[in-house]
Amino acid sequence: MSNLPWQKSTYSPDASNCVYIAAAPAKAIRLRESDTPSTILTTTTDVLRHLIRTLKSADRRSASG
Repeated sequence: MSNLPWQKSTYSPDASNCVYIAAAPAKAIRLRESDTPSTILTTTTDVLRHLIRTLKSADRRSASG
């Protein structure tokens, strides 16, 4: 798994709180956090897209209310 091309999220501002993402075989997406890089979550693009949309929607609601 270490040979995956990990990319740091542009929303991760500093080196201690970074989220990394990597494309994996079979259309899987891998996610890890800089504090625990050996813990890797596996998902699909559809599930990740839904999660991001939900989080953005919740963020907009909290900012307006």
